[in-house]
Amino acid sequence: MPSLLSLSEPGRTVSVLAFDGMSPFELGCVVEVFGLPRPELDVPWYDLVVCSEREGPLRAVGGFTVQAAHGLDAFAAASTVIVPGVPDVHADVSPALAGALRQARDHGARIVSICSGAFALAGAGLLDGRTATTHWRYAALLQSRFPRVTVDPGVLYVDEGDVLTSAGSAAGLDLLIHLVRRDHGPSVANAVARRLVVPPHREGGQAQFVEAPVAPVAEDDAVARAMEWALADLARPITVDVLARVAAMSRRSFVRHFHRRTGTSPVRWVIAQRIAASLPLLETTAVPVEEVAAAVGFESPVTFRHHFTRAMRTSPSAYRRAFAPRPARLGDS
Repeated sequence: MPSLLSLSEPGRTVSVLAFDGMSPFELGCVVEVFGLPRPELDVPWYDLVVCSEREGPLRAVGGFTVQAAHGLDAFAAASTVIVPGVPDVHADVSPALAGALRQARDHGARIVSICSGAFALAGAGLLDGRTATTHWRYAALLQSRFPRVTVDPGVLYVDEGDVLTSAGSAAGLDLLIHLVRRDHGPSVANAVARRLVVPPHREGGQAQFVEAPVAPVAEDDAVARAMEWALADLARPITVDVLARVAAMSRRSFVRHFHRRTGTSPVRWVIAQRIAASLPLLETTAVPVEEVAAAVGFESPVTFRHHFTRAMRTSPSAYRRAFAPRPARLGDS
């Protein structure tokens, strides 16, 4: 199996592991986000390599086979390394794969898992002392097999900086778009999300699933009406009581139906929308952070910075420095 001979640009190579018995959805999400050329975005895009532990065809769920072009050497050499699952959550990770994951960590790669892929990261020791997530069906098993890992079974994904884990299936797509947002900013991430016809940003702490049955259409319409009202002007005061009045519900009923629809609370949802609205202002303007906070509805810059740092794991000023366009310098062509 050929190895990865060269990287077109440092930081751009993404590797994903294919394995016998895999579900094609998670692998397909990685290919869709990182493997398709996107010249319309006018940014250096990723170079994706699909890798496997062994040569030959790999069986996928659904009755077809996949053959990867690269082996574990290329897998470990990439800047972002993704494990989209494991064939058996009860089995130990192979020494070869564990070694490749540790090698990737040692050279500074960003390590990512989707769904049961967290078992591979944990088996390689990469999650010791960290918080991680996986599909809610596997969370208890992950915790019992790897007690040094703090497993959060209720969230969509966990971003620990150099190690990121997500829940199953569609939550993996949320994490992949989150990576694009980290690398290229909200405008590019939003454009990719539009191409995929998915929400541009779901907060990682959002619930994996909703316990209650889907609410009737009339209730959904009332909650949606309140959400649309809030999004029309995030700068105005928006409380749960106000949203409930717009939905023509009691406060208690509104909170219950809102959580059934979204998997989160009205307050957390409003904060997440305000954070999302602040990103383009930080990315594309020089408006002071204090004015950005007011423009998206935070009561004070201190409150804005607090919630922004919790959601984005960086401060508004640091985010602006990372993503705002740099002024042209003398001699730039």
